[in-house]
Amino acid sequence: MSDVTVYGFPISTFVNIVRLVLTHKDVPFEFHDLEKEMGGPSHLALHPFNRVPILEHNGFRVYETSAIALYVDDVFAGPALQPTSPRERAKMHQWLSSLSSYYYPYMAYHLGHERLVFPALGIEPDEKVVAAALPRIQVALDVMERELEQGHEYLVGDRLTLADFFLAPSLTTLGLTPEGQEMLRAKPRIGAWRLRMDSLPAVAKVRASVAPHIGKPVEHARRWVTTHRPRY
Repeated sequence: MSDVTVYGFPISTFVNIVRLVLTHKDVPFEFHDLEKEMGGPSHLALHPFNRVPILEHNGFRVYETSAIALYVDDVFAGPALQPTSPRERAKMHQWLSSLSSYYYPYMAYHLGHERLVFPALGIEPDEKVVAAALPRIQVALDVMERELEQGHEYLVGDRLTLADFFLAPSLTTLGLTPEGQEMLRAKPRIGAWRLRMDSLPAVAKVRASVAPHIGKPVEHARRWVTTHRPRY
């Protein structure tokens, strides 16, 4: 039995960031699927703000993806995912913050929900939400493409860091939508970066665990129409 448990639901972007980091560092863990518990007392006892993921390690519990990923990288052996240079470390944190502010909200929370999550539940997409997201996604992709044009293989130099694992799931979601596929075709540097990420064993392993759930209804997401859906 593993002494690490990750709590969440299978298609969660942020849950899969944590699973990628643990898998890349070869840390055994159990996954506790909270789908049927989301918003209930057992879930709120783990995360008082009604979100995922949560990590538990030998009686220590922590939520918020950045806190979890930094803890995992500090505590467990395996390839280090944080730069040692203060400037490169700052760049890494810039990407982690940018994901939460500029990438995930529009790629997954806006576009991914409207094109993937809600239709699987028989809920019509809100095209105003999609229309609002697309120009913001374009700006985010332009920034990422420029950064990768500096000649580096990864987002912070030529070394794989937490920044790459944080961005990867949102880009995967984007690539599952017709609008995202079209936008990504015009970004060759991002395309090359995605191929490098896809070649990592951790990405292949986590993606295989997520694949059976893609396109399937996420029942607790029915509530997102009133609690999560942006209003434009």
